Amino acid sequence: MLRRLEALVFMTVFLDLVGFGIVIPLLPFYVQSMGGSELTVGVLLGCFSFTQLLATPILGRISDRYGRRPVILLSLAANALAMGLFSLASYQQLLPLLFFSRILAGATSGNISACQASLADVTPSENRARAMGRLGAGIGLGLVLGPVIGGQLSERGAWLPPLAAGALALLGTLGVLLGMPETHPPSTRSTSAKQPSRLSIFQHSPRPRALKLMLLLYFLVFLAMTALQVAFALLAQERLHWDAKEVGYIFALVGGLGLIIQGGLIGPLSKAVGEVRLLILGTLLLSAGMLCVSFATHPLPLIGSVVLIGTGLGLTQPLLSSLASQTANPSLLGLTLGVAQSSGGLARSIGPPASGALYKFLGASAPFTTGALIALGAAALASLLIREGLGKPRD
Repeated sequence: MLRRLEALVFMTVFLDLVGFGIVIPLLPFYVQSMGGSELTVGVLLGCFSFTQLLATPILGRISDRYGRRPVILLSLAANALAMGLFSLASYQQLLPLLFFSRILAGATSGNISACQASLADVTPSENRARAMGRLGAGIGLGLVLGPVIGGQLSERGAWLPPLAAGALALLGTLGVLLGMPETHPPSTRSTSAKQPSRLSIFQHSPRPRALKLMLLLYFLVFLAMTALQVAFALLAQERLHWDAKEVGYIFALVGGLGLIIQGGLIGPLSKAVGEVRLLILGTLLLSAGMLCVSFATHPLPLIGSVVLIGTGLGLTQPLLSSLASQTANPSLLGLTLGVAQSSGGLARSIGPPASGALYKFLGASAPFTTGALIALGAAALASLLIREGLGKPRD
């Protein structure tokens, strides 16, 4: 069952992230074509993340009570609808409809945390970094192909990339409907009429202090990441005159690095070095890459900076999921991972408007310098996890 589930989860997140990768690098160009500013770009991305922040724990709680499969199906189907509206907004040049489509997508974007929970349901804790790494490989592969596809399709019409993303979401919905098993059977679900609150994850956690640290780490890492999504396309256009195609290739590079690291390296590295120490390294690389981007004015230094960022993200993302799952009560795993994702969602709600404002008022370097400092703070915080006994090296 585990191999079948891993294959289906891989397919689900791959199709979803291909669609995500198709549109995210292009969003700044869409907003500019509709008369928006750098700040508008940040607010648009922040709206998606804010609704995701509110909805993801609710979807996690639903997955704990009713199963992972219904949540995954709902999120994929709603994403297909949101992408259809995105395509219509692009065709008609309707900025309010573009905002509505991203809000709808954020409100139902619970499939990744539900997929993480489904893997954690059937995977021993000592193998979760490897399992989360394989899920991350699906994300990475989607983020390799998505930006390239989006850059190519954008030349045939701005409406076509989001329409293609919606078609992929429908394909993922069909795959889950026909083939994905339920990993959270009724015997392991909460039968209480009163649904557990978000605070209950701390009350029932075997490591409540470590859980608090993990939620703060989610926040800081995702806060640092927002500069890349909001400001990179704008910086590359301003300094190097790159368009959607070149920016798409750069985001594909980030996804490719994640694919290599999460698909094959993360398991052996985490067992040899320890998950916490590897997380510290990842956040330091992310900080260094952000700082280098802020100074880059030529293609090669900029690409080298992105390699550092992609490597750092490839290490940190599966480790955050694995370490957070080790702090959770098994009966509240979906809710715990949902709250963790919402901590990242809070960062993605605050970060994009802040990055847009920093870019608009202080210049292209400001979002990346700020991101570097935040990632450095995350590395310092991650070092505190060592005393909590999480993610120790294993023989």
